[in-house]
Amino acid sequence: MKKQQSILFFTWIVSIIATLGSLSFSVINHWTPCSLCWYQRIFMYPIVFIIGIAFYKNKIKDIIYVLPLSLIGMCISIYHILIQKVPALKETATQCGPVPCTGDYLNWFGFITIPMLAFVAFLLINICCITLLRKSN
Repeated sequence: MKKQQSILFFTWIVSIIATLGSLSFSVINHWTPCSLCWYQRIFMYPIVFIIGIAFYKNKIKDIIYVLPLSLIGMCISIYHILIQKVPALKETATQCGPVPCTGDYLNWFGFITIPMLAFVAFLLINICCITLLRKSN
């Protein structure tokens, strides 16, 4: 397996883990996602299919379609982390749906939350996409 294929496969695995993780939080743990969590899911779920098809067809350049989704998803994650962890922003955040976006079901070590996990996944996907696009030129 070429190095580019290995990176593409790793990117696909990251997106699968992020998707299955978010689904397990909802289905297994019965945690209702807030609106910002839904937006992050909207940008993550298609990535699994786009990268899976690119990997299957061995078309590294198709990764270009992933980058906008991942960049937007990462920005949403950053905002979500900020309104959860920065007191000044937490106080000004409005109720964005039936579940407040400032709440956190998961809080490991005081900083690992669901939006932080999504941010890391989006960041890894972005790094891999940029690496692949640079090497494919």
